[in-house]
Amino acid sequence: MENNMDIKQVRNLLMMLLWMSVGIAIVLVVVFESGLFETGVLAGISANVEFVLVTLMELLTIALIPLSMRLFKFKRIHNELVEKKAEGLQKWGVVRLAMLLDPMVINTLFYYLYMNTSFGYMAIIGLLCLPFVYPSLGRCLSEIESPEA
Repeated sequence: MENNMDIKQVRNLLMMLLWMSVGIAIVLVVVFESGLFETGVLAGISANVEFVLVTLMELLTIALIPLSMRLFKFKRIHNELVEKKAEGLQKWGVVRLAMLLDPMVINTLFYYLYMNTSFGYMAIIGLLCLPFVYPSLGRCLSEIESPEA
């Protein structure tokens, strides 16, 4: 029973990280769309920097999405989840969420700074991936079970 309590605490942490990041992205949208900050302030300043950032964020976003979806399937990580339960889930759950949420928030910010739709699309793609890693209690419990169970 104590182990379930640990899992519930880890689940709460993961939920907090997820909703906090989504909240930050929403705050960025509201702040820029309301006119509190000027949009596109970095647009056109340096086409080379913008190109490098778009390319880097595209590669990062597109590489991290499938990696985060398959992360718990890697043998070493899956074994750690099964053996260490809550401790492993906390460690790898945070890593998995960071792989999706960090680029989502950064792409949201870059969209408003550069007004480049590529950043906006990548942020939306990141947001659309979140239901696949949503840390429900059932998912958390199934992630720490061994396949023989």
